[in-house]
Amino acid sequence: MKNPTLSRRIGCALLFTGLSIASLTALATPDEIQVYNDDMDDPGNFGLELHTNYTLDGSKTPSYAGEVPSHHVLQVTPELSYGISKTLEAGLYFPPMAIHSNGSVNENGMRFRLKYIAPHEADSTFYWGLNTEVGYSSIRIAENHWNAELRPIFGYRNAAWEFIVNPILGLTLSGTGSREPEFEPAIKISRALNGDTRLGIEHYASLGPLQHLLPASERSYTTYVTADTEIGKAEVNFGIGRGYGNTPDRWMAKMILGFSFR
Repeated sequence: MKNPTLSRRIGCALLFTGLSIASLTALATPDEIQVYNDDMDDPGNFGLELHTNYTLDGSKTPSYAGEVPSHHVLQVTPELSYGISKTLEAGLYFPPMAIHSNGSVNENGMRFRLKYIAPHEADSTFYWGLNTEVGYSSIRIAENHWNAELRPIFGYRNAAWEFIVNPILGLTLSGTGSREPEFEPAIKISRALNGDTRLGIEHYASLGPLQHLLPASERSYTTYVTADTEIGKAEVNFGIGRGYGNTPDRWMAKMILGFSFR
């Protein structure tokens, strides 16, 4: 560690900023805004992540009957995970909660996931895997209740850089929505600084049905400037995002706090 004091100061500043946003209690941006890498709980161990996302400037009118507009909504989602083996991890998101500017709170469903990462050495530069999710969502945040996600994971890292691609496919399992997979790729590039801190860019896109993508003018994009660090035993991911293209959410903030229980 070249400069642990600098790393701690940056980490504490990020945590303070994120907690300040979380305290605004102002649906929403997605309850999980994350690009997956090869992080896994050790076999037999539990982990906990707290996903906190706040829409600073979002949609003010519903896009379908029953939807809650995202403007000034805070979304808080606990995720409990468990290491099944060295290559397999299970996770449960419950309960995703939306906190509105008037103080009201809504519980918005639950999701289960299973993540596989192919065996590789700790110092390998390349890794790959697959995360699958199935869940139920309230009409407040999803037009169709039951949905699934297939998230391939491809990553490359060296001592300074990490590059990750998640070419996500979203699937509607209930309701009147199309059963054609939606292509929603996510990319992350990060650069190591002193100590345990990394700065990076996360980019998320919604490009429409896989077999006939939307015209460029109808696609949605969000790009986050992010920082990852460690504070004590907690891993922290913090980001400020800008939406553009066809997305109604223009400014978002997110924070993930991760803990491992050994």
